[in-house]
Parts: sequence; C-alpha cells; structure tokens
Amino acid sequence: MGMVAGMVWFDWGEGATGMASDESKRDDAERDDANTFTLRSIVTGPIAEMSLLRQSLLFAELSYISYMSRGEAGVFANEMGLDDVRYYDRDGAQAYVFGSEHDAIVVCRGTEPHEWNDIQADLDAVSAVAETVGHVHRGFKREVDDLWPRLEQALLSNERPLWFAGHSLGGAMAAICAGRCKLSHIPSNPSGLFTYGAPRVGDHRYVNYVRMDYYRWVNNNDIVPRVPPRWMGYRHAGKEIYLDNRGQVRNLHGWWRFRDRVRGFVKGLTRFRIDHFSDHNLVGYIEGIWRAIEQEEPVHDRENLAELRQQRRASSVPYPHFVDHKQAKDHTAKAPKQG
Repeated sequence: MGMVAGMVWFDWGEGATGMASDESKRDDAERDDANTFTLRSIVTGPIAEMSLLRQSLLFAELSYISYMSRGEAGVFANEMGLDDVRYYDRDGAQAYVFGSEHDAIVVCRGTEPHEWNDIQADLDAVSAVAETVGHVHRGFKREVDDLWPRLEQALLSNERPLWFAGHSLGGAMAAICAGRCKLSHIPSNPSGLFTYGAPRVGDHRYVNYVRMDYYRWVNNNDIVPRVPPRWMGYRHAGKEIYLDNRGQVRNLHGWWRFRDRVRGFVKGLTRFRIDHFSDHNLVGYIEGIWRAIEQEEPVHDRENLAELRQQRRASSVPYPHFVDHKQAKDHTAKAPKQG
C-alpha cells in the first residue's frame, strides 16, 4: 500500500536491501526474496516476555499474513502458536484478531488496490474532529468507524493482554483503534502498538492525548511515513525505530539521516527501482528486523526456536513453509466477507 499526492500503489516486489558486506550475494538473495520469504516467528508463552525485536518480528509477520484470506492466515497463525483467528470485514475495512491462551492481537489490514474504500481512505487527507481531542485524518477515521463497533464488541470479554499492529494504512488504523481501546470501557488496555511504514494520523493534540507503548518502524526512504505532510498539521507519535539503507537498525537524525536516505536512493537507482516506493514493502521491514535478531540473539536460542517451529509445522496442516507474495496478493480478493 502507499499514498502520496493523489497517487496510490501496492508493491509486492523487491525484498529487503542487503548489508554492505558481500553486496553481490545479498543482491542474489534479494532477487530470491522478491517472491518468497520464510516465516520465523513462534509464540511459546506471553508476548510480554519476548524481546522487543522478537515482538517486532512477530507483529510484522502477522501484518503480512493479514493480507491473506481467512483460511490461509489461520494456517500460518496456528503454526506460529496462535490458535484463535477471527476475521472482521466491514465495508472494505478489515482486521484480524489473533490469539493464544496468553494474548490477543488486533492486526489491521493495509490498502488493497481493488478496494475503493481503501483508496478513498488514503486520499482523504482532510482532517476531522477526533472522538477525543484535536483532529485526525478523516479517511483513516472513517475506516476505523466502520470496523471499530465489531472489534469493540469482540474485545469486551477479553481478559488477556491486548496488542495492536499493522502495516501502512493498517498501521494508521491500528493506532486509532489502540487509542479508542485505551479510552473505551473495554477491560483490557493496549499492552503495545507496533506499526510498519505507517503514515501520520493526526495533529499534535490528538497523537499525544493517549500515551502507550508505541513502536513505529520506518525503513530508510519509505515515503508513506512522511505523509500527510507536516505543513498540514499532522504529526507522528511513538518511538521511531529506523532501518538504514543497508537494512540495519540505526539511530540517525538530521544530516546523518539525510545522507543515509541519499545513499539508499542512489543504491535503488542502480537496481532499477525507486527507493521511496520499494522501501514500503513489508518484506524489507521483516528482513531488517531478522538481521537485527541475528546480530543480537545467541545462535542456540534461534536454533531451538527453529527446531520447535519445524516440529509444529510437521504436525500442522501440510503447507509450504514460505509465503508466496503473488499468491498472497491474489488471495486477498478471496477473503470472506462478513456483515
């Protein structure tokens, strides 16, 4: 999904950018990852006990499978350790609620190019009076207005820690839903909010009215987090986690951020792509988070989780261990309609 100045796109193409060392091998791997990638997350206990990077990987992968049909998303979620899968669709606004015995996770689906409601939501950047204070993006608010009554009803009986996540438009919707949950009569408050390539949602008063643990991932030149523009009054909230042009987590600001973005743009041109669009691909986020995990997590921990995943996959419904981008995109059109 994407949006900027009247333009809408949905990129399932390029994979994550490679690291500086051994660039040629990385490039080959990227071309392979343009079609498939391996789901690596597994839930073995409370999500709160996972590291921040493991949480980020889990919610990014759930955001990815949220683009799939109810049946296929359920297969992958079950394999990851989430046995409860519920799908909600109201006038083109869609979300999943994934759950285990320990946690519940609301994942909002991003823009689909064949859904006119999604495209309208992206383009309707006029601000509207929020249900709390300040002003919020009218298109995003309308999407949540369609969906929230059903989600709220479904969450009334939830007593588990509750998490919110989403990519692109789904991230904007998740942010609004998490805020409403925080202020509503739902007994469980948001334990955390994770977004990937999410646009700005509201003005300063709105985004700072509700405080929560919010982690906002931005991949190098991804243009969607830069819209709607600041001159229209829109602001970001949460703690930004930035992936540089090599797909590494970096704390870069000012001149250093600008220089890194220029490097990413030039690198993109050498690969015949526009970095501002290709960096919005959720796979780039997932692979960047995984590289950070490889650098920080002991090898034996990763191997133990990988073995557990293999055991769970062997006992689950037979299905390829990778996600096929083209199939995922095709199957979004086949997602069941509810209500």
